[in-house]
Amino acid sequence: MNPAAAARARWPRALAWVLAWVLAVPLLLPVLWLASAFATPQPDVWPHLFEQVLPVATRNTLALLALLALFALVPGVGFAWASARFEFPGRRFFDWALVLPLALPGYVVAFVYVGLADYAGPLQAAWRALGGSPSGFPELRSVPGAAAVLALVLYPYVFLVVRAAFLRQGSAAMDAARSLGHGPVAAFFRAALPMARPAWVAGLTLVLLEALADFGAVSILGVDTLATAVYKTWFGLYSLPAAAQLAFALVGVVGLVLVLERLGRGRGRHVGPQLVPPPRRVLRGWRGWAVALPALAVVML
Repeated sequence: MNPAAAARARWPRALAWVLAWVLAVPLLLPVLWLASAFATPQPDVWPHLFEQVLPVATRNTLALLALLALFALVPGVGFAWASARFEFPGRRFFDWALVLPLALPGYVVAFVYVGLADYAGPLQAAWRALGGSPSGFPELRSVPGAAAVLALVLYPYVFLVVRAAFLRQGSAAMDAARSLGHGPVAAFFRAALPMARPAWVAGLTLVLLEALADFGAVSILGVDTLATAVYKTWFGLYSLPAAAQLAFALVGVVGLVLVLERLGRGRGRHVGPQLVPPPRRVLRGWRGWAVALPALAVVML
């Protein structure tokens, strides 16, 4: 190759590097600014944070992420499998309706449910009318309540990615599992779900990252997390440097989630090469409605 041709061949690579840095610098600047806050020590603020703020915020954040992972995976994976492999009443409608919660801000949904579940709200009024004790009504302003509300908004991340993975799966793995004597449920957990692990791990990671960044919903529901701790440090303790340092620690938590996602995904591909999915099995009678009614309930919620 002559020098002129070699120079022309290097241009696309050089241009790609320039574009990468042009895009990366604006993303790195906020992180670098947060890191620069450590140049301003806050010895009067951090003892209070370690004693009064961070233990509760860290405990609530970890519990919220754990519960949210469960609450988002169950409907996300379940409806993805039903949509990809079965034909039931309203299946075409639910294919797009189950994605609609992504258009709703989490804090708006939290505000609505606080009004519905308040003592004077319709849910508690109906509960008391049926003879239920006011103290026995589930408390929405709690970590489980916040996880449930966020799951209603964020589970479509799992649904979308996992449904696409199931649609790319062939029937060979399920047929092999069935031929070994496994029932439909056991074959799903032994074959289809492990093959789709890169997909549901990626979808779950998006859910957890959204939850870490959420401020509005958890504030309305009265749950102290690391995100609300940053706000309270800034406006409650009037310490912008300490708030920036805490925000940098939150960025570290985000990085940890991404590392765990990479480890959980391993070297697996998203269920391998493109395969023709098997024909959808038609669910007749009560079996079809056993899928359609829960899907409708989730959409209506």
